[in-house]
Amino acid sequence: MKKLFLLSVFVLAAAALFAKTTVIYHTSDTHGFYYPRKGQGGFAALASVVKSGPQPYLLLDSGDFANGTAEAKNSKGLKSTALMNAVGYHATTIGNHEFDFYDEGLEPLVQNLKAPVLAANFFERKTGKYPPLVLPYRIFNVDGVDVAVIGLANRTPTNDGKTYKFTNPLSALKKTLADVEKENPDVVVVLVHDGLRDEKHGTQSYVAKIGKKFGGRVHVVLGGHVHNIVQNKYINGVLFVESGCHVQNVSKITIETDDQTGQFVSAKSELIPLVIEKVGENEEVAKYAETLKEPGLDEVFGQAASDISRYAAVPEHKDGPLNDWIADLGRAAAGTQIFVHNNGGTRTDIAQGPITRRDTTDIHPFDNGIVKMTVDGKFLKYLVKKSLLPRSLFTYSGMTITYRNKNGKVKDLKIFVDGEPVENHKKYTLATNSYIGYGGSEGWPFKKIKDAHKQEIPGVTIRSVLENGLKTQSPVKPLPTGRIVEFK
Repeated sequence: MKKLFLLSVFVLAAAALFAKTTVIYHTSDTHGFYYPRKGQGGFAALASVVKSGPQPYLLLDSGDFANGTAEAKNSKGLKSTALMNAVGYHATTIGNHEFDFYDEGLEPLVQNLKAPVLAANFFERKTGKYPPLVLPYRIFNVDGVDVAVIGLANRTPTNDGKTYKFTNPLSALKKTLADVEKENPDVVVVLVHDGLRDEKHGTQSYVAKIGKKFGGRVHVVLGGHVHNIVQNKYINGVLFVESGCHVQNVSKITIETDDQTGQFVSAKSELIPLVIEKVGENEEVAKYAETLKEPGLDEVFGQAASDISRYAAVPEHKDGPLNDWIADLGRAAAGTQIFVHNNGGTRTDIAQGPITRRDTTDIHPFDNGIVKMTVDGKFLKYLVKKSLLPRSLFTYSGMTITYRNKNGKVKDLKIFVDGEPVENHKKYTLATNSYIGYGGSEGWPFKKIKDAHKQEIPGVTIRSVLENGLKTQSPVKPLPTGRIVEFK
């Protein structure tokens, strides 16, 4: 027994002796959040972590870097690419918000990035080829270890265009993987702007199938889009990692390969919160980021009496105080019976204390107007039922809802407008933001309503409504929740 024990120790020691370690850092959905919030996050903190850790390394991003804050929006994403260059990213892929500035906005982003943009399922419609400077994959040599990184773009751009087309990501991966394997890399990483669980967008994600179909050929999948955090999740031996959003954290992936054969041995991940007191800030990147700040955004024009969250404190309540308030402001501005607010459009909470235009832009970074229409009760029932599970996609003003979740299906649904049960053939006036109202993302049910029957309110945006509410109602307080209640 003693000899067997010593032999085991010797084998393990020998394995460790011949193992080589490669480090990959990962972010996603940075959305222009260049600066720390409440002492955490920002590109200077990210740079401090990666530049002070093991050298060399890879720094990869899963997309959605072009828009989300005033600096990103006003520069059409070019300040984001400039900071990504300063930090030293090695590759990224294409997220849906890379199309916030339409097809013509993508090319300048790709041109200005020093890192390659990887998207194996993304082509020009006219030529059928990859766009200039977009590659399906890139192989990086990291201290003698060949790491192949394959990119997969998100297929639901925020603005549909005619210049580009997306193909099935699993089919594209299969074809690209065959090409990659001809070059005999040691490690294969898939960089994708999609997540394992996509409750946020109400769609079924394909990402887990990468592990099921390509286990043993793919070693690590780095995802995003849904702003989740996933660490050390394995499917068929493949490591899946998601790193949240807004540069609040960075994932550190440690890969072991056999030093003699180069064969992949193992991979694990660790989430590193970018808390300034712990990780510090890279002085050079911090100074550069300061030069990118938009003027006039830090002027105080409102106050919050306490923190106002997007999420309810009561588990049965599926509406949050901040979303309720935004919906109420929208209904008042539109003068309709109902306002529909998409929860995913609210990007941050309101913190207690002074509120600036930077804060309101962070909360709702998009220039969505408000569109109103008349719908019948049958449509309302359809809209609500399709958007409640697996999580509520909308918050409503002027409408209350109760339901039960029975094995993932909506049961005993009751909808009230102004306290009265909704009737199928009764007409109701409704407003929502223009992106949702014209069928974008989770607003797809609104495609049932003809655009000719929709009316935009001139000169009014969600953000202008939000800012006016802060000016006239300060100090604002969180509203009581309970507009959407799930009964057990």
